[in-house]
Amino acid sequence: MRYDSVRLAGFSALEPKTRRGGFDGPFFLLVLLLLAMGVVMVLSASFPRAYYDPGGVTGGDAAYYFVRQFVFALLGLGAMLLASRLPMGFYRRYALPFLALTLVLLLLVPLVGVKANGSRRWLGVGSLTLQPSELAKLAVILSFSVLICRFRGRMRSFRWGVLPFAGLLGLIVGLLVLEPHFSASIIIIAIGGAMLFLGGLGLGWFASAIGAALGGLALLLTFFPYASERINTWRDPFSSASDEGYQIVQSLYSIGSGGLSGLGLGGSRQKFLYLPEEHNDFIFSVVCEELGFIGAALIICLFALLILRGYWIALHCRSRFSLLVCAGISTLLAIQVFLNVAVVTNLVPCTGISLPFFSYGGTALLIQLGEMGIILSASRDMITERKE
Repeated sequence: MRYDSVRLAGFSALEPKTRRGGFDGPFFLLVLLLLAMGVVMVLSASFPRAYYDPGGVTGGDAAYYFVRQFVFALLGLGAMLLASRLPMGFYRRYALPFLALTLVLLLLVPLVGVKANGSRRWLGVGSLTLQPSELAKLAVILSFSVLICRFRGRMRSFRWGVLPFAGLLGLIVGLLVLEPHFSASIIIIAIGGAMLFLGGLGLGWFASAIGAALGGLALLLTFFPYASERINTWRDPFSSASDEGYQIVQSLYSIGSGGLSGLGLGGSRQKFLYLPEEHNDFIFSVVCEELGFIGAALIICLFALLILRGYWIALHCRSRFSLLVCAGISTLLAIQVFLNVAVVTNLVPCTGISLPFFSYGGTALLIQLGEMGIILSASRDMITERKE
């Protein structure tokens, strides 16, 4: 049997005959399981805030956030199945136009975006809102995959391996800083660096990038005082437990209250208007309080299995583009899960990073499930050995 080698950052996948068949069952089932758990946790975490807001957007409907999340979960499943049916050639063909559209949307955010909590991060269309930064994460993965394939063999040079990618990252991050949205900037820089590593960029360039990142962090702390305030709060949140450190202190109380086995589903006390963003960025705190260490560890293990399965699919893809996209999306998922858990446990400074499939947010959930659909599409073309 004849094999072609597809190389990725030192790893290789052998490529015998391929056929487009069914998508990967274990990956699909893991997504369904995490999604179902996430929707249930949104119901549990959100009903106090929804119920005690009769004059607000919820109108006192305790199931308000749950119903919306459930509807978007169904729509997201449809988007995932549709994305899984589209061939990977479709994503390669439209990756750069999708990047251009995303840049236009990012440019519109500071001009006509919806303002909330002092930042403009959303575009509003009627009662729906779209966060273009979520699209930007996928756009970076798809466009970088296309360019890495196009510049194959020249990725170690400055002209082809650094300049175009640094320019794209700089443009996207610059637009995000205007919102401002530093957490999304960090994720996009991280995923961009991961894509370049997977694409075979020389390690020397990464050392230079780390130096530049440290310099950028120093400038950030100098020109954006609230960033340095977050660092100080992270170091000792209890020194300002009623002010800047309130959110993280309440999160730690919530996690500590759960103990080994938790207070039971629906039994959280901190969600009764003590813990801010309990159904959104800090939903993992409620998970720990209600399901305990055992339940939280189980969810983290499920995420780990999903991420590892994504990498397994990547290494069995028949094309370099598919391999890069699957590895990129899996890395993005890993980064977001790690940072969200690290924030709510105060391992890193507090910033707005949602937990995939769990945090409330309709359009973000749609995009996340669409990304899972892309991996499922690639899994249809995985290597299948045949007897000859």
